[in-house]
Amino acid sequence: MSEEQPSDSEEQSSDIPDNLTYTEEHEWLSQDSDVCTIGITDYAQAELGDIVFVEMPEVGDYVEQGQAFGTIEAVKTVADLYAPISGEVVEINQTLEDNAEMVNSDPYHSGWIIKIRGEKPEEMEKLLGHQEYADYIADL
Repeated sequence: MSEEQPSDSEEQSSDIPDNLTYTEEHEWLSQDSDVCTIGITDYAQAELGDIVFVEMPEVGDYVEQGQAFGTIEAVKTVADLYAPISGEVVEINQTLEDNAEMVNSDPYHSGWIIKIRGEKPEEMEKLLGHQEYADYIADL
C-alpha cells in the first residue's frame, strides 16, 4: 500500500495553531477577554530569516487595524508590523529587546510582540481563521 502524501495546505496548516486568528500580513492574534496578544506567524519568521531587532510601540499608544505599529528587522531586511485590530497597547514583550530571536524560535508563545485592549469587536470578523490562513499561504 502506498501512503498518501499530505497536500501543501495540509502540511502547512499543521504548523498553524487552530486557536488563533490571522491577517494576510502574517500577524496572529489570540483573544483573552478584551485583551489580544499579537505576534507574527511561523511562516513570516521563516520568510524573514534571523530576526535581530523588533521595534514596538509604547504602552498606552493607540493602534489602528491595518496600520503599521512597529517594525521587525532581520539580518537582510526590515518589515512593518501591522495591527490586526484597533485598540490601546497595554503591554509589550520587553524580553524581545534583548532576545529578538525568540520570534524565530517560538513565534506563537514566548515570541509574542504586543498586547492590545481591543475596542472594536466587529474588526475580528475581518481576520482569517486557521484553515483560511493555511489556504492563503499555500497559494503564495
